[in-house]
Amino acid sequence: MGLAYTIDSPVKVARFGISSVISIVEDRLIEMMRSHYYPSIGLVYEPISEKVEDYRIKRITDYLNLINTIVQQQVEKLKKAAFEAGSEIVKYFEMLPDDHALKQLYHEMMNTKDESARKKLEAQLRTGITPGSIDVNIMTKLDRNIFDQQGQLVENGSEAVTALRGYANSDLKGSSVVFSAGMNPRLYNYLENCPEFDADENGQFAKKIIIKVSDYRSALIQGKYLAKKGIWVSEFRIESGLNCGGHAFATDGFLMGPILEEFVHNREELTNALFEIFGAAQQKKNNRTFSSPPPIKFSVQGGIGTAEEDAFLHTHYQMDSTGWGTPFLLVPEATTVDDHTLELLSAAKEKDIVLSRNSPLGIRFHYLKGTSGEQEKLMRIKNGKPGSPCTEKHLSSNTEFTKEPICTSSVQYQKLKLAQLQAMHLPEAEYNKQAATVMEKECLCIGLSNAASINYNEIFLKNRHAVNICPGPNIVNFNKVVSLQTMTDHIYGRTNILSQAARPNMFVAELYLYIDYLKEQLASETEPEAFAKRKKFFNTFYQNLREGILYYRQLEGVAANAREQFAKDLYYADKELDVMNYRYEISDKN
Repeated sequence: MGLAYTIDSPVKVARFGISSVISIVEDRLIEMMRSHYYPSIGLVYEPISEKVEDYRIKRITDYLNLINTIVQQQVEKLKKAAFEAGSEIVKYFEMLPDDHALKQLYHEMMNTKDESARKKLEAQLRTGITPGSIDVNIMTKLDRNIFDQQGQLVENGSEAVTALRGYANSDLKGSSVVFSAGMNPRLYNYLENCPEFDADENGQFAKKIIIKVSDYRSALIQGKYLAKKGIWVSEFRIESGLNCGGHAFATDGFLMGPILEEFVHNREELTNALFEIFGAAQQKKNNRTFSSPPPIKFSVQGGIGTAEEDAFLHTHYQMDSTGWGTPFLLVPEATTVDDHTLELLSAAKEKDIVLSRNSPLGIRFHYLKGTSGEQEKLMRIKNGKPGSPCTEKHLSSNTEFTKEPICTSSVQYQKLKLAQLQAMHLPEAEYNKQAATVMEKECLCIGLSNAASINYNEIFLKNRHAVNICPGPNIVNFNKVVSLQTMTDHIYGRTNILSQAARPNMFVAELYLYIDYLKEQLASETEPEAFAKRKKFFNTFYQNLREGILYYRQLEGVAANAREQFAKDLYYADKELDVMNYRYEISDKN
């Protein structure tokens, strides 16, 4: 979702039982939010200066404690509210799914005429109120080394590790840290030093681990790596490789349906394999034994758009929960998005959401065109001053020209790279092509943080106001700002806010994203020798898409309300692959 967009989502939604995730990489943004929220609860804000030892850890810990305090106060207030129209306690129960036990008890209470019986039911309902979890996210690839003023490497001071330490030190209970973007051995190894993630004698965890994965193999590898260290993964969060927001990690043509099917068939095997390793490690580490594996949840996210799709993921694939991210960007009660960007999101069409190369990390990045961040970037290029001032340095990883890593979106890097290209005396067309690749990189540290600065009229960085945002392609199906209750009503099938009736099923949408991705990859290899080197990859990708289509054709229960259209979409996808194979001779198989 980006840095600012969920930076204070728990304050907005946790009291209603809705869980959300805070990105904790950008400590300057966190410090700004500390300055905003302390006065809101009548407490004095005391800055944590960058000159303070372990300032980054202390900022993160204190902010999470502050958010937790605010949420606990909100929940206590909500529990005492009157059951009357418009009150927050009524909103809490009305937003629950209709088959939830508390929702049914709520209806029983509302229909009870006897005052004494009604009071007992009200008390029972108040007891059942539970806040949503305050979880945090650490993108594992953001792990820049930190050096002290003497230029010495700070031990256990890298960005990802300090973020983890900040979370571990917080007083959050029962929450989770979400690791995304793949395995980081340094970060995972450090977990051994954090007793906060150990299970107690009853197998309960004060703080839990969630890992985002794109396939079963990734879950198995990362789960085993951590199990050997006595660390239990409490949830595997399966995310579409391409039908998602933010950075995209495309699989080799493996589609969501077949991936989920593999989890269904191997769920028990995965749990047992991890438990065997975990049990031995815990015995050695803490002299503690467990008679059975701690629970593992399996969740899924990426392009979900209807209650029917959501229900199918729960029933057919036995998913414990689902994640709806992108649509909530249009819910100001849940996320923090500035007005101008909200307007762009509401009006977004397919052409406006691109799988860009704008990220300095060199990873494909879903991106909304037309933002103030893009406008600022283009203006700098037009004025002959490409690149951005680099103040945050979270994405600094390039050492092509410098000993110390720098960011490829920075003025420093782009000036050096463009000078190198000019010295090569390339043909004009080739120079323009390579120069455009250099200059398309955009500052994300600032752009993904500024929405909170604008919304709360707080200073993040002086004279830096540009915003960029990274919604998933699914945003084009939602075209208006809605309330939190309206969005939950849509999720649970009580209303429909989709902007177009002809929206393809989430599996079909992902399939076509992968077809477009393969087309792009094929078109990029214009030289026969380069194409030949990637022929095996293209063939594997192509065959996996073919097998995915066959799987969907045989999948029962999917798109029950639009099965005919689902079948047509698969047919046309098949034909597109035929055309690609005819043109590029990817494979001899049909």
